[in-house]
Amino acid sequence: MPWRAIAAVAAPGLLALLVPLLSGALSIGYAALGAAVVVIGSGLLLHRHFLRLDALRRYIEELGRSSSGSMPQPPRAGSPILSPGLENALAAASAERQRRRGELEALISGNEAILAALPDPLVMLDESRRIVRANPAAIALFGDALAGRDLTSVLRSPKLLDAADAVLSGDGDRIVDFTIPGPVQRTFSAQVKHLPTPAPDGTVAILALHDLTSVRRAEQLRADFVANASHELRTPLSSLLGFVETLRGPAREDEEARQRFLAIMHEQAVRMSHLVEDLLSLSRIEMQEHTPPTEITDLIAVLSSVIGTVDMRAKEKEMSLVIDATDPLPVIGDGEELAQVFQNLIDNAIKYGRAGTEVRIEVAESEAARRRLGRRGLAVSVIDRGEGIGREHLPRLTERFYRVDTARSRQLGGTGLGLAIVKHIVNRHRGALEISSAEGEGSTFTVLLPLADVPAEDAAAE
Repeated sequence: MPWRAIAAVAAPGLLALLVPLLSGALSIGYAALGAAVVVIGSGLLLHRHFLRLDALRRYIEELGRSSSGSMPQPPRAGSPILSPGLENALAAASAERQRRRGELEALISGNEAILAALPDPLVMLDESRRIVRANPAAIALFGDALAGRDLTSVLRSPKLLDAADAVLSGDGDRIVDFTIPGPVQRTFSAQVKHLPTPAPDGTVAILALHDLTSVRRAEQLRADFVANASHELRTPLSSLLGFVETLRGPAREDEEARQRFLAIMHEQAVRMSHLVEDLLSLSRIEMQEHTPPTEITDLIAVLSSVIGTVDMRAKEKEMSLVIDATDPLPVIGDGEELAQVFQNLIDNAIKYGRAGTEVRIEVAESEAARRRLGRRGLAVSVIDRGEGIGREHLPRLTERFYRVDTARSRQLGGTGLGLAIVKHIVNRHRGALEISSAEGEGSTFTVLLPLADVPAEDAAAE
């Protein structure tokens, strides 16, 4: 019990005893006895008061430590500690605190859910340009452990960093476009905005990214499609128009010429149809190239299906198709797109391989794939025994419409887009395409693909 409080309450009584003591009307013994009575009475008087204060102190401490789901009961008036009015006031204050805390937690939870659900990456920066936190979309793009890192270690675009510095220095908000290099280049629009007041966690600015890769790719594809299609379609269209005019004019009654011209016209129309199909296929693949597949695919089943579709063409040239594969190894990939890759490669091997030779498809886990891809990988090699390709042509084989022998390629029905399609599908699968060739001996096209992390018991079951 605080002695200062007792002294303050007892002081008037003690002063009252002091006056008769000094005048001689009261002896020292009686004065001492009276002082003891005053002090003890003051202590007894204050005892219940301090009990109430101590109960209030303990309750407030419990209130501070409690959660919204577990609130302490206030002291009850009948103890006797509190008056009924004070008990009711404490109960009402406790309920209001609980209600407001629940509302605040619900608001915070809702804001966190909204932040987590945002499809665009969002990064929060402090005044030193360090990352305070990031939403799941940003973590998926840049990786874990972003908090505490300088923005420079995550994004190295000078334009973006200059914009962030300008905003942090109070020079107004900024919007800039920048690219992230890599196997598949990505384009983003970045908005850097300064907060009106710093957040409790130290955030003073936010960086919001919007992926423009699909938009930019669509713009480029549209321009490329118009340029390439107009160039490649001009020749067959000119031929068709010429033959139509001839059939409507000089060859109107010439049955032999009509049959010959109709056959050529059909051939040119089929060529245009294949060209348009390949252009549309390439455009579709390039639109999805920045989004890697997540499915697990049995590559041996894909290759077996492809061989079934091209086997008749191989037999027409008396060629054999042989698969040399280890145990089935699942890869991360889109089955339909991978079938398109190997159909193009095997079809080319049949077209350009010598009649009566073998087309060999070798499938095995590869250390070279591990080094190239940075993880366990599979190498699939399509080997032909054709005339081979000159070294100077190899770097350009995957360019659109690039042909080593234009006349021969068109004669064999090629559109010049097959290897471009292969390259972009392999890029989407975060793989690699390697080409080697020796003139007079043949060519080898090797696709490196990441292996799926399948548990041993699952792989054995397959």
